[in-house]
Amino acid sequence: MKKTTLLTLTFSTLLILPAMAQLGKVWTDFQYYSTDFQNYLRNNLNDSLDNNSQNALSNARGDLNLPNPIDAGKQARQGILFFNTIPDKFENNQAVYSNSVTNEINRVITRSSVVGVLGRDAQIRTKNKLENTEQTIENITNISNESDNLFNQIIGMIPGGTSAEIAAKGQSNLQYQSIRIQSEQSKLIAETLAQNLQTNQFIQYSNLNLANISQQIEESNRARRIDSATEAARLLRTTSQIDLFGTKTDN
Repeated sequence: MKKTTLLTLTFSTLLILPAMAQLGKVWTDFQYYSTDFQNYLRNNLNDSLDNNSQNALSNARGDLNLPNPIDAGKQARQGILFFNTIPDKFENNQAVYSNSVTNEINRVITRSSVVGVLGRDAQIRTKNKLENTEQTIENITNISNESDNLFNQIIGMIPGGTSAEIAAKGQSNLQYQSIRIQSEQSKLIAETLAQNLQTNQFIQYSNLNLANISQQIEESNRARRIDSATEAARLLRTTSQIDLFGTKTDN
């Protein structure tokens, strides 16, 4: 009975050890991500957004210190329409301009998110996480190997014959198999983590490409509107130089 109790306590200790080596700092990781996110916003807002849009982004932050893109776009549009903002001589349609600002807000948020995942500091964190994961797997494998030797030693100490002794051996074998299964499961979990990180990176690349495509389309549309406005101004100037009799006035 004492041997069975010793066996149970020993294997229970082995099962606890891997949990003590967990990576676990999920809130800290997210705060680092949020910091990179906010740093990019702070350093790049002036390049593409006016003060009204910047205030909309700041006011739309939630408890995670990240802006809500829907709320930020809504506030920016309301500010443009309420204050009767006229952006410039080519973009005199407030509705079109407000949508353009909303799209730019979404692009800035997307790029900030990309920096939070693929930026220099983010890559250092990911590298450390993967290294720590691999080290944890190695620790679990070593513990599992130690349990092999311990299991063989304990089984050798339990004589066979009585039903209680056979039951003790059976219980030892079950606990041993449980450790082996958990060791393999930990490897699968680590592989899943690595795959999720890679998938997240692919998603960020896709988001960045979509943001760039959106920007190119808007710039192309704006160029066409400018060309149309320029052509209309030229025709108006030509028309104004023609009098009612079909002759041009002298310059």
